[in-house]
Amino acid sequence: MPGAAVMPRDVVWVAGGGAATDALQALSRDWRLHRITPGRAARSVNLQSVRVGLLDLDAPLPSSVVELVHQHQHIQWIALIPPGLLLQEKVRELIRECCYDFHTLPLDHGRLEVTLGRAYGMADLEALDEPPEPDWEGRDGTPIIGNSAPMLQLFKRLMRVADSDVPVLVQGESGTGKELAALAVHRNSRRAGGPFVAVNCGALPPQLIQSELFGHESGAFTGASRRKLGQLELAHGGTLLLDEIGDLGMELQVNLLRFLQEGTIWRVGGVQPVNVDVRVVAATHVDLADAVDAGQFREDLYYRLNVIQLDMPPLRDRGGDLMRLARFYLERYRHQRPRLRGFTQAAVEALYRHHWPGNVRELVNRVQRAVAMAEGRLIAPEDLGLRPPTEDHPKTLAQARARAERESVEAALRECAHNVSRAARQLGIGRVTLYRLINKYGIILPGRS
Repeated sequence: MPGAAVMPRDVVWVAGGGAATDALQALSRDWRLHRITPGRAARSVNLQSVRVGLLDLDAPLPSSVVELVHQHQHIQWIALIPPGLLLQEKVRELIRECCYDFHTLPLDHGRLEVTLGRAYGMADLEALDEPPEPDWEGRDGTPIIGNSAPMLQLFKRLMRVADSDVPVLVQGESGTGKELAALAVHRNSRRAGGPFVAVNCGALPPQLIQSELFGHESGAFTGASRRKLGQLELAHGGTLLLDEIGDLGMELQVNLLRFLQEGTIWRVGGVQPVNVDVRVVAATHVDLADAVDAGQFREDLYYRLNVIQLDMPPLRDRGGDLMRLARFYLERYRHQRPRLRGFTQAAVEALYRHHWPGNVRELVNRVQRAVAMAEGRLIAPEDLGLRPPTEDHPKTLAQARARAERESVEAALRECAHNVSRAARQLGIGRVTLYRLINKYGIILPGRS
């Protein structure tokens, strides 16, 4: 049974064995505290609806608390700790990486309540920065995930394309989600109630493509014992996706061009045309304009298909979407290994350093591998089949400082989905200072040039 939703002015209080229990009771008149223990958090409170949390810490620092905080980084955490606990490196690291603020015991109630109010204010601001998740899903329930500038631009174009009924050409590297984009066009169009039929032109033997697309009559050739409807007819009233259209032979290109011009097809062995009402979406990982120049694709068909073009961004250009996708697929597959809780910092760095030639499809495969291979609670680079980040030691102290500064800024921006305000707070600096560092190191933010 899902946990109860938490009201806006409520605070989740993680009791990690700390010494602030008595002092926090005084807050109960103004703040509704929900005390939880890390192992039972999911059953007692729906943490996805929580905005602010209190960490009641004590030595030794429980690993379950650390995992809980890393798992729910959308919460504005405020740590409550005895002064001596700051001597522990793990505690300082947790505060630096995950906490909005910290208070040492004994508590100053006035200051804590001011901090709680500010934390709620920051949570409200960040909620305004978060664009809504698109509700498009693939046939297997996979949503199109992305808040990066290239993906938000793609979503805008998808909605405009869906309102029309013209052919669409979807271009992008292998594994970028071209079929998901085509399905999104279909589901948001007036044809949503009709069929969505996908044909991979590169996966069909050349001798069968004509029959597969246009169908055949009984007796049209040896083995054709009865009439067969082609994929174009099966998609009548809906949308046909021609995936890897660049692999279509020249003869079939002529027939497809005739259909796009006239709206009719001829079955193999047929004696009369058949009217078909279908929207064609073509997809390819090759540049069809280059294929036209090379004489491998008909120019007239190219312009018929490319009325509207959608370009799928590669994963390496999608910034913070990388970790959002990685966590999504980890949640999808970790039922096989329920103890898995997330990724180590080294794994996150390795993921961002990888070039991703296989894009999202490669990421899915690596996460599946990691779920099978991981031995601990957190996924390491080796589990993903990636090398841990290697150190290329700088020669001077100034170079070392500059490198550490740049890497800290880049890591904060990635983890905060390039939200500058949130990254600045995580780094403990002002927004103006962060922008200065961004300019100093030539860091490019998505959507900016």
